[in-house]
Amino acid sequence: MTKAKKQNLLLSLFSGLLLALAAAVPSLAQEVPQTRADIQMSFAPLVKKSAPAVVNIYAKRVVRERMRVISPLFNDPFFGQFFGQGFGNDMGGPVRERIQNSLGSGVIVDPAGQIATNTHVIKGATEITVVLQDGREFDAEKVLVDEKTDLAILRIDPKGEKLAALPLADSDAIEVGDLVLAIGNPFGVGQTVTSGIVSATARTGMGGYMDYRYFIQTDAAINPGNSGGALIDMQGRLMGINTMIFTRDGGSVGIGFAVPANMVRTVIDASNRGGKLVRPWTGLSGQPVTSDMMATLGLNRARGALINRVNPKGPAAKAGIRIGDVILSINGHDIQDPEALKFRLATVPVGGDIHLMVSRAGKSFDVKMKAEAAPEIPPRQAMTVSGNNPLSGATLGNLSPALADEIDLPDDSEGVAVIEVAAGTPAARLGLRTGDIIQMLNGADIPSMTELKAALGASQNIRRWQVQLRRGAQVMNLMITL
Repeated sequence: MTKAKKQNLLLSLFSGLLLALAAAVPSLAQEVPQTRADIQMSFAPLVKKSAPAVVNIYAKRVVRERMRVISPLFNDPFFGQFFGQGFGNDMGGPVRERIQNSLGSGVIVDPAGQIATNTHVIKGATEITVVLQDGREFDAEKVLVDEKTDLAILRIDPKGEKLAALPLADSDAIEVGDLVLAIGNPFGVGQTVTSGIVSATARTGMGGYMDYRYFIQTDAAINPGNSGGALIDMQGRLMGINTMIFTRDGGSVGIGFAVPANMVRTVIDASNRGGKLVRPWTGLSGQPVTSDMMATLGLNRARGALINRVNPKGPAAKAGIRIGDVILSINGHDIQDPEALKFRLATVPVGGDIHLMVSRAGKSFDVKMKAEAAPEIPPRQAMTVSGNNPLSGATLGNLSPALADEIDLPDDSEGVAVIEVAAGTPAARLGLRTGDIIQMLNGADIPSMTELKAALGASQNIRRWQVQLRRGAQVMNLMITL
């Protein structure tokens, strides 16, 4: 066979191979742009429709800070050899107040003027101003602030005008690879739109300041000022509220996180019911399932939430859940870890049904229970302490499953807990924190508010106080002289 014939034969074989591939994968040819119109496709119509529902939020807060007392004497080497260089620079001076401004974004979720944003955007704000895309400004009031999800609901009065609003999507329907747009006001430069894809639909295990760390992850650029802005899908629906980023220098590196719309919907529904968010109480908590546990638990892979605590008075115990069980799914949604367990439970309305798939010793079975509100038994009998004592300025109350949930304590905690501490009070100077449990006061056990009131009454004329409190696993004994 001549060289020319060999080349013709190879060319024929190669052409046949290309035709076979095209026939086997016809979708590839369909995805390639065929016309100039295909190449010039734009997000502009989608942005034009959705952007008016994204607003800028300006929050003002009063910050109290103690001025430092600095004297030239403290820089003298003579004093330095005795007290150390810089001694006295941090000595307490007079307290001053200053105005701090912060910038964030928000999303109109109701044409009547309801706006969703992040709690950290408006936390502590004394004045909140909402600026629409067209430049109009409105004073906003807080309707609901939920630090556990970092979500807040604001309301403005548009004087009867119907505003542009974004409908909420079903965030469980989103898939990795879906196109999304992030709309907000990064760095205060004005409303900005960035595009990207969904990198993960149920990212858990992220550090953060909220309790429910379950996010949609995207590579759409999100920067400071985008917090509270919209993550939308290609139908112009709200897929999530942009909340936080992973960053090394403060700017976007393509790893951003949004609170899913299904959690946003739960908070909006609570605001519509009067502004109080009540989550279901099950009386259980879990830990991750590791690869080392798989064989012992009878699982073929590391997934689910291994139950390590069950409140004997809770709904889960009554439904038959035991320590050592593994929760695999809730209402048809797979559970990969305890963070997913908390998220899924929090999106079930009180009074709704909770369907669990549970694995016990390698055998799976279904459990059904009602979503109940945590009971306030015993009643909290909250009281703000006053008078000349080290607890003055602290609000205390009897612990119950309801109060424990509010202040992030295990739901079987007992005793008297610190609910809130007012700034600048003796309790604040003592270092009391929300969630501290007062165990003893001047030698008297404090199992309830009744004993606390009695101990305070019996100690009116003393100057030397003894306070024993528990903070997590740590027990602290404090001696205070007034």
